[in-house]
Amino acid sequence: MTDTKYKHTELGPIPEHWEIGRLANYFTERREKVSDKEFAPLSVTKNGVLPQLENVAKSNDSENRKGVRKGDFVINSRSDRKGSSGVSDRDGSVSLINIVLTPRKSINTAYCNYLLKSQNFIEEFYRYGRGIVADLWTTRYSEMKLMKLAIPPLDEQEAMVAYLDEQTGKIDAAIEREQKMIDLLNERKQIIIQQAVTKGLNPNAPLKDSGIEWIGAIPESWKIMRLKRLVDFAGRIGFRGYGTEDLTDEENGAITLSPSNMQNGKMTYQKCAYLKWNKYYESPEIMVHDGDILFVKTGSTYGKAAIVKTLPKEATINPQLLILKNIKGDNRFIAHVLSTPFIKNQVERIVIGGTIPTISQEKIGNLRMIVPDKGEQTKIVEYIEDKTKPIDDAINAKYKLISMLRERKQIIVNEVVTGKIKVS
Repeated sequence: MTDTKYKHTELGPIPEHWEIGRLANYFTERREKVSDKEFAPLSVTKNGVLPQLENVAKSNDSENRKGVRKGDFVINSRSDRKGSSGVSDRDGSVSLINIVLTPRKSINTAYCNYLLKSQNFIEEFYRYGRGIVADLWTTRYSEMKLMKLAIPPLDEQEAMVAYLDEQTGKIDAAIEREQKMIDLLNERKQIIIQQAVTKGLNPNAPLKDSGIEWIGAIPESWKIMRLKRLVDFAGRIGFRGYGTEDLTDEENGAITLSPSNMQNGKMTYQKCAYLKWNKYYESPEIMVHDGDILFVKTGSTYGKAAIVKTLPKEATINPQLLILKNIKGDNRFIAHVLSTPFIKNQVERIVIGGTIPTISQEKIGNLRMIVPDKGEQTKIVEYIEDKTKPIDDAINAKYKLISMLRERKQIIVNEVVTGKIKVS
């Protein structure tokens, strides 16, 4: 371990016998235009290059895609997809936003998957990009090809791959175990919520037939109401749209919320886009306030809902969302109902569009809701919060553990591909 001699370079200290060259010395760009009718569509994700999932938004331009061959490395050029890359294990096609690279003979295909997915490379790839705001920051191949790489001999690359496969495989298995536990905890939580918001808290309450096949009997005093009777709707349509020229940085605009800001029924305000103030003030009816509920009407996460809490500054929405405001009842109860299979069953029946799934505002307004009086709604919410807090705490602890495991994995990969850990 101590006999390795290092040289100081612009990339930091690396083993003396490694070479440094521009990315273009080790990869060629594949620019082949293909149709997804001949080459199956692929998704470029943080988990690598995968067959395109059925529930993702698909491009209408199926004839204008980039060809991918088995062994190519594909990377999404957008900064908001940081780390979305990997070596493809099959031929296929990807959208034009991706860069497709073919390794030259001096690069082991499996090694390039570790090298170009290392945190050091991901951050450097971002640094070489350009754009007006983080969400629209893009790195082109003309910029990417100038990046410097430190490359060991092929035999060392192969030894590194064997070592990293073993070490990261153990970590991946641990992450998978924790994720399965999270899934089980979420199932337990959902059962508590579903039971409370459809049956109430009194097991001896007289029941009546709801008239809805998949919900069955409900407490006799409860009502079935259309969502439009419980909330007002506001969305960004027509003149209220915006273009990239209307976006700015955090200091000079309002937060523009999107489905990516909605995680597990809660809001996160990281990695936001920002709309210029003049455009924000054009549409006061779609200004977002604490207590509003956001509902995804367009895109792969259609039907997702979350309550807005503790907004850090003025905010609006992008065209994928609807705002549910002026809520008649306890907004927490309404949000819980919107997350249940009772609503999801209805949503699946009204969504249209195989390419970009969407639900009209009218159909969202006609969703049927199960509604007790407001006092009972609040009692149910308090019961849910009390029963699910230990579950949420356990889930959060497991997410922290997964985060630590992923960080450990990145450290191991970075140290190996920069020569700090000698494996042969």
